[in-house]
Amino acid sequence: MSSPTHFGRRRFGGLLAALSMAGTAGIPALAAAQSKRMLTSLPLIKPARLRQGDLVAIIAPAGFTDDEAIAKAVQNIESLGLRATLGANIRAVHGNYAGTVQQRLDDLHAAFRDPQVKAVWAIRGGSGCISLLALIDYALIRSNPKILIGYSDITALHLAIASQTGLVTFHGPVASSTFSDYTVIQLQNVLMTPQPRYTITMSAENQLRGETEANFAIRTVHGGQATGRLIGGNLAMVSALAGTPYAADFREHILFLEDVNEAPYRIDRMLCQLDLSTGFRSAAALMLGIFEHCEADEGDTSLTLNATVDQHLLPLSVPAVAGYSFGHIRHQFTLPMQILATLDAERQTLTLLEAAVT
Repeated sequence: MSSPTHFGRRRFGGLLAALSMAGTAGIPALAAAQSKRMLTSLPLIKPARLRQGDLVAIIAPAGFTDDEAIAKAVQNIESLGLRATLGANIRAVHGNYAGTVQQRLDDLHAAFRDPQVKAVWAIRGGSGCISLLALIDYALIRSNPKILIGYSDITALHLAIASQTGLVTFHGPVASSTFSDYTVIQLQNVLMTPQPRYTITMSAENQLRGETEANFAIRTVHGGQATGRLIGGNLAMVSALAGTPYAADFREHILFLEDVNEAPYRIDRMLCQLDLSTGFRSAAALMLGIFEHCEADEGDTSLTLNATVDQHLLPLSVPAVAGYSFGHIRHQFTLPMQILATLDAERQTLTLLEAAVT
């Protein structure tokens, strides 16, 4: 199988034509043409749905874990009627990482290579996934499509795999999360009982917290409806990948973002980076989740979290919302990357317009 950077004669001829038309613009025009072509040339690959009794590989591609979290992850997976197997290096520790880059990479590759494994579930986030991106065997993943699920630092894997393979992956709870009924229902409806059209409503528990906690309150900054493919994840990781081959190209997409333990000034900096690199005005819509523990410390001279994000949302003309039920929280819904969806800012719903699994 050819690598993601291989060019056939027809593709090369198209790029030469783009360059010749660009005149003195030359290199920037060529880069823009290639970016557009890469965005549209990869066919969408949907993994097979999960069925009762399927085997799920638990791996630790980012931060290190422990026996308590591993036991909880196995219990979570078995509670869904699935079976669990552990990555060979899941207990490895290398600084704050779950083993060396090679150990974590080996477990990722082994999980996708094993024909008995139907899903790959990250046990936690943390940090370290970005170190794997240049070394991943994307041809292996493309040839063995299966469900990959996790959030936080796992965003790096989601974006890289999307850009290099076209495989649909899933921004959802990590395997050691504390599952709520809402979280389980969302997981099952997206991964196990797919529907051609599925409307996600927000968590009642989160809405109740929103009455007293500003970051949990659902806010419509710009109303209306927008349709586009879903892309995004953890803000720190999405911004860290800007300008790399694995960046989230959110033009005409519904861009979703969340974060945890970041001060408002850091949220502002990361949003500025994304706006400068791609431009929020080019998105179909912006959907912010719950930014947990992101308010300024008491006594700090700082904008509030809402005032900070509104600096970026208010100038837009596309639908923009905040406080939706995803992020570093217990009650969260599962977002299939690259799936076509409609955001309804008035009804406060997200509707998936196609099944994410086959």
